[in-house]
Amino acid sequence: MYINSMGCYVPSTRIDNDHFLEVNGLTSDWILQRTGISTRSKCAVGENQHTMAVEAVDAAMQALPYPVTDVDLIIGAGYAVYDSVATTAHIVQQHWGISEAKAMYLTSACSSFLNALETVEAFFMAGKASKALIVCSEHNTYYSNESDPKSGHLWGDGAVAWFLSKERMAETDWEVLSVVTHGLGHVSKGPAGVRLRPREDGITMPDGRDVFINACRYMVSSLGEAVDMAGTTMEEIRYIAPHQANMRIVAQVAHQLSLPMDRFINNIQELGNTGSASAAIVLTQRKDDVRQGDLVGLTVFGGGYSSGAAIIRK
Repeated sequence: MYINSMGCYVPSTRIDNDHFLEVNGLTSDWILQRTGISTRSKCAVGENQHTMAVEAVDAAMQALPYPVTDVDLIIGAGYAVYDSVATTAHIVQQHWGISEAKAMYLTSACSSFLNALETVEAFFMAGKASKALIVCSEHNTYYSNESDPKSGHLWGDGAVAWFLSKERMAETDWEVLSVVTHGLGHVSKGPAGVRLRPREDGITMPDGRDVFINACRYMVSSLGEAVDMAGTTMEEIRYIAPHQANMRIVAQVAHQLSLPMDRFINNIQELGNTGSASAAIVLTQRKDDVRQGDLVGLTVFGGGYSSGAAIIRK
Protein backbone atom coordinates (compact mmCIF):
# COMPACT_ATOMS: atom_id res chain seq x y z
CA MET A 1 0.00 0.00 0.00
CA TYR A 2 1.00 3.62 -0.49
CA ILE A 3 0.97 6.86 1.47
CA ASN A 4 -0.46 9.54 -0.82
CA SER A 5 -0.03 12.53 1.48
CA MET A 6 0.78 13.46 5.09
CA GLY A 7 -0.24 16.38 7.25
CA CYS A 8 -0.04 17.31 10.91
CA TYR A 9 -1.19 19.96 13.34
CA VAL A 10 0.50 21.02 16.56
CA PRO A 11 -0.94 23.76 18.81
CA SER A 12 1.21 26.88 19.02
CA THR A 13 1.22 27.14 22.83
CA ARG A 14 4.34 25.82 24.60
CA ILE A 15 4.62 25.08 28.32
CA ASP A 16 8.23 25.20 29.54
CA ASN A 17 9.79 23.16 32.32
CA ASP A 18 9.85 26.03 34.80
CA HIS A 19 6.05 25.78 35.01
CA PHE A 20 6.34 22.51 36.92
CA LEU A 21 8.54 23.70 39.78
CA GLU A 22 5.55 25.21 41.57
CA VAL A 23 3.13 22.55 40.35
CA ASN A 24 4.94 19.33 41.29
CA GLY A 25 8.31 20.40 42.64
CA LEU A 26 10.40 19.22 39.67
CA THR A 27 13.19 21.47 38.43
CA SER A 28 13.76 22.18 34.75
CA ASP A 29 17.14 20.43 34.83
CA TRP A 30 15.64 17.34 36.48
CA ILE A 31 12.95 17.06 33.79
CA LEU A 32 15.37 17.70 30.93
CA GLN A 33 17.93 15.18 32.18
CA ARG A 34 15.40 12.37 32.65
CA THR A 35 13.08 12.96 29.69
CA GLY A 36 14.79 15.23 27.16
CA ILE A 37 11.76 17.57 27.28
CA SER A 38 12.23 21.35 27.41
CA THR A 39 8.72 22.44 26.40
CA ARG A 40 5.47 20.71 25.50
CA SER A 41 2.62 21.66 23.17
CA LYS A 42 -0.79 22.50 24.63
CA CYS A 43 -4.18 23.11 23.08
CA ALA A 44 -5.57 26.60 23.36
CA VAL A 45 -9.07 27.31 24.65
CA GLY A 46 -11.51 25.97 22.07
CA GLU A 47 -9.09 23.39 20.67
CA ASN A 48 -9.60 19.68 21.27
CA GLN A 49 -9.01 16.26 19.74
CA HIS A 50 -11.54 16.93 16.99
CA THR A 51 -10.38 20.42 16.01
CA MET A 52 -6.77 19.24 15.80
CA ALA A 53 -7.83 16.27 13.67
CA VAL A 54 -9.64 18.54 11.20
CA GLU A 55 -6.55 20.78 10.95
CA ALA A 56 -4.26 17.78 10.35
CA VAL A 57 -6.51 16.40 7.61
CA ASP A 58 -6.70 19.83 6.00
CA ALA A 59 -2.89 19.98 5.94
CA ALA A 60 -2.68 16.54 4.34
CA MET A 61 -5.28 17.43 1.72
CA GLN A 62 -3.03 20.12 0.26
CA ALA A 63 -1.02 17.45 -1.60
CA LEU A 64 -3.75 14.83 -2.07
CA PRO A 65 -3.79 13.57 -5.68
CA TYR A 66 -7.53 12.73 -5.70
CA PRO A 67 -10.77 14.16 -4.24
CA VAL A 68 -11.12 13.54 -0.52
CA THR A 69 -14.59 12.12 -1.18
CA ASP A 70 -12.93 9.13 -2.91
CA VAL A 71 -11.88 7.86 0.53
CA ASP A 72 -13.80 4.70 1.48
CA LEU A 73 -12.28 4.05 4.92
CA ILE A 74 -11.64 6.50 7.77
CA ILE A 75 -9.93 5.36 10.95
CA GLY A 76 -9.60 7.68 13.90
CA ALA A 77 -6.83 6.55 16.24
CA GLY A 78 -5.67 7.53 19.71
CA TYR A 79 -6.64 7.28 23.37
CA ALA A 80 -7.16 10.87 24.61
CA VAL A 81 -10.73 11.02 23.31
CA TYR A 82 -12.87 14.13 23.35
CA ASP A 83 -16.06 12.20 22.70
CA SER A 84 -16.23 8.40 22.64
CA VAL A 85 -19.52 8.33 20.70
CA ALA A 86 -19.08 11.12 18.15
CA THR A 87 -15.60 9.92 17.22
CA THR A 88 -12.83 11.72 15.37
CA ALA A 89 -13.46 9.57 12.31
CA HIS A 90 -17.11 10.61 12.16
CA ILE A 91 -16.31 14.28 12.74
CA VAL A 92 -13.88 14.20 9.79
CA GLN A 93 -16.41 12.31 7.65
CA GLN A 94 -19.06 14.93 8.36
CA HIS A 95 -16.72 17.89 7.88
CA TRP A 96 -15.77 16.91 4.33
CA GLY A 97 -18.92 15.00 3.35
CA ILE A 98 -17.09 11.71 2.76
CA SER A 99 -20.34 9.83 2.31
CA GLU A 100 -19.10 6.48 0.98
CA ALA A 101 -16.57 5.71 3.72
CA LYS A 102 -16.63 3.28 6.58
CA ALA A 103 -15.74 5.18 9.76
CA MET A 104 -14.40 3.83 13.04
CA TYR A 105 -12.24 4.64 16.03
CA LEU A 106 -9.32 2.44 17.09
CA THR A 107 -7.34 2.58 20.31
CA SER A 108 -4.38 0.64 21.65
CA ALA A 109 -2.54 3.27 23.71
CA CYS A 110 0.56 4.67 21.99
CA SER A 111 0.60 2.02 19.27
CA SER A 112 -2.82 3.17 18.00
CA PHE A 113 -1.49 4.79 14.80
CA LEU A 114 0.45 1.66 13.84
CA ASN A 115 -2.55 -0.51 14.67
CA ALA A 116 -4.62 1.68 12.37
CA LEU A 117 -2.02 1.33 9.62
CA GLU A 118 -2.14 -2.46 9.92
CA THR A 119 -5.96 -2.36 9.89
CA VAL A 120 -5.92 -0.36 6.65
CA GLU A 121 -3.58 -2.96 5.17
CA ALA A 122 -6.03 -5.71 6.13
CA PHE A 123 -9.00 -3.86 4.59
CA PHE A 124 -7.01 -3.36 1.38
CA MET A 125 -6.00 -7.02 1.23
CA ALA A 126 -9.61 -8.11 1.82
CA GLY A 127 -10.81 -5.92 -1.02
CA LYS A 128 -13.08 -3.95 1.33
CA ALA A 129 -11.41 -0.57 0.75
CA SER A 130 -9.05 1.08 -1.74
CA LYS A 131 -8.41 4.57 -0.31
CA ALA A 132 -8.11 5.28 3.40
CA LEU A 133 -7.53 8.10 5.83
CA ILE A 134 -5.91 7.62 9.23
CA VAL A 135 -6.28 10.59 11.55
CA CYS A 136 -4.60 10.31 14.92
CA SER A 137 -5.18 13.09 17.42
CA GLU A 138 -4.06 13.22 21.05
CA HIS A 139 -5.26 15.88 23.52
CA ASN A 140 -3.14 14.64 26.39
CA THR A 141 -3.30 17.89 28.38
CA TYR A 142 -7.08 17.47 28.57
CA TYR A 143 -6.46 14.55 30.91
CA SER A 144 -3.00 15.07 32.38
CA ASN A 145 -2.57 15.79 36.07
CA GLU A 146 0.30 18.26 36.19
CA SER A 147 0.74 17.78 39.93
CA ASP A 148 1.70 14.12 39.42
CA PRO A 149 5.52 14.03 39.76
CA LYS A 150 5.76 10.71 37.93
CA SER A 151 4.22 11.73 34.61
CA GLY A 152 2.37 15.04 34.85
CA HIS A 153 5.21 16.89 33.10
CA LEU A 154 5.43 14.59 30.06
CA TRP A 155 2.41 15.31 27.93
CA GLY A 156 1.90 17.34 24.77
CA ASP A 157 -0.90 17.69 22.21
CA GLY A 158 -0.92 17.13 18.47
CA ALA A 159 -2.53 15.40 15.50
CA VAL A 160 -1.46 13.74 12.26
CA ALA A 161 -3.28 12.56 9.14
CA TRP A 162 -2.13 10.18 6.41
CA PHE A 163 -4.02 9.33 3.23
CA LEU A 164 -3.30 5.84 1.88
CA SER A 165 -4.24 3.83 -1.18
CA LYS A 166 -4.07 0.21 -2.21
CA GLU A 167 -2.47 1.10 -5.54
CA ARG A 168 0.08 3.78 -6.37
CA MET A 169 -1.67 7.05 -7.19
CA ALA A 170 1.26 9.37 -7.95
CA GLU A 171 5.03 9.36 -8.35
CA THR A 172 5.26 11.18 -5.01
CA ASP A 173 3.65 8.29 -3.08
CA TRP A 174 5.59 6.59 -0.29
CA GLU A 175 5.37 2.79 -0.20
CA VAL A 176 4.60 0.91 3.02
CA LEU A 177 6.82 -2.17 2.84
CA SER A 178 5.81 -3.75 6.14
CA VAL A 179 3.77 -3.13 9.27
CA VAL A 180 3.55 -5.23 12.43
CA THR A 181 1.84 -4.79 15.80
CA HIS A 182 1.65 -6.82 19.00
CA GLY A 183 -0.71 -6.86 21.96
CA LEU A 184 1.41 -7.23 25.11
CA GLY A 185 -1.17 -7.17 27.87
CA HIS A 186 0.33 -10.36 29.26
CA VAL A 187 3.80 -8.84 29.68
CA SER A 188 5.01 -7.66 33.09
CA LYS A 189 2.82 -4.83 34.48
CA GLY A 190 0.73 -4.84 31.30
CA PRO A 191 -2.50 -2.84 31.77
CA ALA A 192 -1.24 -1.48 35.10
CA GLY A 193 1.79 0.24 33.53
CA VAL A 194 -0.03 3.31 32.18
CA ARG A 195 -3.67 4.24 32.63
CA LEU A 196 -6.18 6.97 31.81
CA ARG A 197 -9.13 7.22 34.20
CA PRO A 198 -10.81 10.60 33.63
CA ARG A 199 -13.00 10.56 36.73
CA GLU A 200 -10.18 9.47 39.03
CA ASP A 201 -6.68 10.80 38.34
CA GLY A 202 -6.32 11.33 34.59
CA ILE A 203 -3.27 9.97 32.77
CA THR A 204 -0.89 8.28 35.18
CA MET A 205 2.16 6.04 34.92
CA PRO A 206 2.32 4.06 38.19
CA ASP A 207 5.53 2.24 37.26
CA GLY A 208 7.70 4.24 34.89
CA ARG A 209 10.65 1.88 35.26
CA ASP A 210 8.63 -1.07 33.99
CA VAL A 211 7.39 1.00 31.06
CA PHE A 212 10.96 2.07 30.26
CA ILE A 213 12.34 -1.50 30.30
CA ASN A 214 9.61 -2.94 28.12
CA ALA A 215 9.53 0.02 25.74
CA CYS A 216 13.25 -0.43 25.02
CA ARG A 217 12.82 -4.17 24.54
CA TYR A 218 9.78 -4.16 22.28
CA MET A 219 10.58 -1.08 20.20
CA VAL A 220 13.79 -2.88 19.21
CA SER A 221 12.21 -6.28 18.58
CA SER A 222 9.21 -4.90 16.67
CA LEU A 223 11.44 -2.80 14.45
CA GLY A 224 13.63 -5.83 13.76
CA GLU A 225 10.56 -7.84 12.80
CA ALA A 226 9.36 -5.11 10.44
CA VAL A 227 12.83 -4.88 8.87
CA ASP A 228 12.84 -8.63 8.22
CA MET A 229 9.32 -8.52 6.77
CA ALA A 230 10.41 -5.75 4.40
CA GLY A 231 13.35 -7.84 3.19
CA THR A 232 15.94 -5.26 4.17
CA THR A 233 18.51 -4.69 6.93
CA MET A 234 18.79 -2.25 9.81
CA GLU A 235 21.86 -0.69 8.18
CA GLU A 236 19.75 0.27 5.14
CA ILE A 237 17.22 2.24 7.21
CA ARG A 238 18.08 5.91 6.70
CA TYR A 239 15.92 7.33 9.48
CA ILE A 240 13.97 5.93 12.41
CA ALA A 241 10.96 7.83 13.76
CA PRO A 242 10.44 6.45 17.28
CA HIS A 243 7.60 7.00 19.70
CA GLN A 244 8.37 10.30 21.41
CA ALA A 245 7.99 9.14 25.00
CA ASN A 246 11.41 9.79 26.49
CA MET A 247 14.79 10.66 24.95
CA ARG A 248 16.47 8.13 27.25
CA ILE A 249 14.34 5.41 25.66
CA VAL A 250 15.40 6.58 22.20
CA ALA A 251 19.05 6.61 23.27
CA GLN A 252 18.76 3.10 24.67
CA VAL A 253 17.07 1.82 21.50
CA ALA A 254 19.88 3.39 19.44
CA HIS A 255 22.44 1.72 21.70
CA GLN A 256 20.81 -1.71 21.39
CA LEU A 257 20.69 -1.37 17.61
CA SER A 258 24.29 -0.03 17.47
CA LEU A 259 23.05 2.96 15.48
CA PRO A 260 24.08 6.61 15.88
CA MET A 261 21.53 9.04 17.32
CA ASP A 262 21.56 11.10 14.13
CA ARG A 263 19.59 8.28 12.47
CA PHE A 264 16.71 8.98 14.88
CA ILE A 265 14.39 11.94 14.31
CA ASN A 266 12.81 13.52 17.37
CA ASN A 267 10.61 16.42 18.43
CA ILE A 268 10.03 15.51 22.08
CA GLN A 269 12.38 18.32 23.12
CA GLU A 270 9.77 20.86 21.96
CA LEU A 271 6.44 19.00 21.95
CA GLY A 272 6.67 16.51 24.82
CA ASN A 273 5.00 13.13 24.55
CA THR A 274 2.26 13.48 21.93
CA GLY A 275 1.14 9.88 22.40
CA SER A 276 0.19 7.59 19.56
CA ALA A 277 0.44 10.45 17.06
CA SER A 278 4.06 11.20 17.97
CA ALA A 279 6.08 8.99 15.60
CA ALA A 280 3.90 9.90 12.61
CA ILE A 281 3.97 13.61 13.55
CA VAL A 282 7.76 13.78 13.68
CA LEU A 283 8.09 11.96 10.35
CA THR A 284 5.50 14.23 8.76
CA GLN A 285 7.35 17.29 10.06
CA ARG A 286 10.64 15.97 8.67
CA LYS A 287 9.37 14.38 5.44
CA ASP A 288 11.23 16.85 3.23
CA ASP A 289 14.53 15.74 4.79
CA VAL A 290 13.97 12.21 3.48
CA ARG A 291 15.44 11.62 0.03
CA GLN A 292 13.80 9.67 -2.77
CA GLY A 293 14.44 5.95 -2.25
CA ASP A 294 15.29 6.28 1.45
CA LEU A 295 13.88 3.74 3.89
CA VAL A 296 12.33 4.98 7.12
CA GLY A 297 11.32 2.94 10.16
CA LEU A 298 8.66 3.76 12.72
CA THR A 299 8.67 1.98 16.07
CA VAL A 300 6.41 2.52 19.05
CA PHE A 301 5.44 1.15 22.44
CA GLY A 302 2.20 1.79 24.27
CA GLY A 303 0.74 1.32 27.69
CA GLY A 304 -1.45 -1.65 28.14
CA TYR A 305 1.08 -2.94 26.80
CA SER A 306 1.36 -2.87 22.99
CA SER A 307 3.98 -2.32 20.30
CA GLY A 308 4.26 -1.73 16.59
CA ALA A 309 6.66 -0.93 13.78
CA ALA A 310 6.62 -0.19 10.06
CA ILE A 311 9.09 0.27 7.22
CA ILE A 312 8.26 2.73 4.46
CA ARG A 313 10.13 3.88 1.36
CA LYS A 314 9.94 7.35 -0.12
